[in-house]
Amino acid sequence: MSRIQISQGRIIDPANKIDHVGSVYIADGKIVSVLSEPDGFRPDRTIDASDRIICPGFIDLSTRLREPGQSRKATFASETRAAASAGITAMCLQPDTVPVIDTPAVAELVKDIAEKAGYAQIYPIAALSQKLEGTELSNMLSLMQAGCIAVGNANQPVRNLLILRRAMEYAASHDLLLMFRPNDYWLGNNGCAHEGVFATRYGLPSIPEAAETIAVAQCLELAELTGCRVHFGQLSGKRSVIRIHQAKKYGLDVSADVAMHQLHLTENDIAPFDSAYHVLPPLRTEEDKEYLRQGLAGGTINSICSDHQPHDIDAKLGAFPETEPGMSTLETLLPLMLSLVAHRAITLTQGIAALTEKPAQILRLRSGALTPGFSADVCVFDPELTWQVNQDNWQSQGVNTPFWGQTLKGRVTHTLQGGRIIHELEQGAGHMPGHGLRA
Repeated sequence: MSRIQISQGRIIDPANKIDHVGSVYIADGKIVSVLSEPDGFRPDRTIDASDRIICPGFIDLSTRLREPGQSRKATFASETRAAASAGITAMCLQPDTVPVIDTPAVAELVKDIAEKAGYAQIYPIAALSQKLEGTELSNMLSLMQAGCIAVGNANQPVRNLLILRRAMEYAASHDLLLMFRPNDYWLGNNGCAHEGVFATRYGLPSIPEAAETIAVAQCLELAELTGCRVHFGQLSGKRSVIRIHQAKKYGLDVSADVAMHQLHLTENDIAPFDSAYHVLPPLRTEEDKEYLRQGLAGGTINSICSDHQPHDIDAKLGAFPETEPGMSTLETLLPLMLSLVAHRAITLTQGIAALTEKPAQILRLRSGALTPGFSADVCVFDPELTWQVNQDNWQSQGVNTPFWGQTLKGRVTHTLQGGRIIHELEQGAGHMPGHGLRA
């Protein structure tokens, strides 16, 4: 494999507490050295990173790539291109594929598709129960041996708490990570918007914040009972942040993430009847958004994920409640993180840590850092480069984003996965006209 020098960029590596201008040296797919040039190093390729930032490749804790089973919406080929263009070098795939990732055969199929797409680091999450129906446990240990990185329930509520308890006991006995998306089935009541001003004004079936917080509270009780290691995915409300903070304070082995769009959008931003804003959990209040930001800045929320869910046009047509929830979000991950930094919600180091070091810690991966000997998963980005979200710049097959047509600031110029360049921005790309991102 080639030797690569990424030279004279601002290196930000939160895991190793590095924030310094210099070079990164790569050979045989591994990080060889950071800042100091190894003896006799002769690069085959030099990437000039002047006025750019060099950081570890991003790790996304929640994605849906629509394969296997729904390739009309997206494919591994299209979505891994989008991920590479966004600086993402590893992704966790939610188990609600078709068929569900509830057998080793499906987990191996996912790995095969990823390999054919030329993007090795897709980590399937095993279904907590067979077909995600919440009635019979999956064979979690076999699924982990087949390459799954954790077990989870995707967006499916676990209606029977005894089943959840048994799953957590099983996971704890094998030291498996449970990735839990809190959602009480009965309180959720097939709603499509937050139980608040917007839902009331337009007569939409709604989801109270309690549907999330009650599920969080129940899972925390069971985590204490079973000793299971739990990661709470895609939190959306103030009281969830408070409960996770209390649980950490009292020593429970729990972590949490938030989807990037929840840190920027609220029910007040929803354009009437625009299904691009239909997500689960729903966009909540300004107070919830501020608590999520504070939770991230204070460390209660460990990580940011994209919660990428590409859809075809048909899935987003029709009345708001009849459309399918989800946004296409991989390519807006970096600029929206930089927007949080610009608005002083977090520091740049915190933002990069939430996309690199922290998810690697949660998953117990030897990555998320520019440590010598680690796989050379590297992102190089220009924080000042502006670009417009449009058909010319968009890689994902799903165009279901509320940021369509907006001009965003910050763009990835190079992405390396295992020392291989999987994305390189064409010279001259960027600086597109348009209006800026709202605060």
